[in-house]
Amino acid sequence: MTFPEGKKIVLFDGVCNFCNDTVNTIIEHDKNDVFVFAALQSEVGQQIIKHIGLNPKIDSIVLYEPGVAYYIKADAALRIFSHLGSKFFYTKFFQLFPNGLKNIAYDYFAKNRYKWYGKSESCRIPTPAEKAKFL
Repeated sequence: MTFPEGKKIVLFDGVCNFCNDTVNTIIEHDKNDVFVFAALQSEVGQQIIKHIGLNPKIDSIVLYEPGVAYYIKADAALRIFSHLGSKFFYTKFFQLFPNGLKNIAYDYFAKNRYKWYGKSESCRIPTPAEKAKFL
């Protein structure tokens, strides 16, 4: 599988309304064009999951830095937001907490995200202006 050079890949739940809003926020603030995206449910998303050796049924945000490493759950989210500029400076505070504690909070939120924000019938479709940002 070939990956876009110099890009970090964000895998997200394509039917989660909160996740889609988060992708919109990342795109809006990704001034250095660091990220590209794929839904976990998409063929490309599943190929990447398989490539890095994760369970295909993973239900977490994944940040994949091709040839370097991958991150899941709170670690992935905090690493993503650390690239988005000073508006998200407060995320550095959460990096002080142990991963286990961060992931307890992440798992609680993830478990309730559909109830709180809803779920779409299908994966997010990028606008023509966003097409280059999606795999």
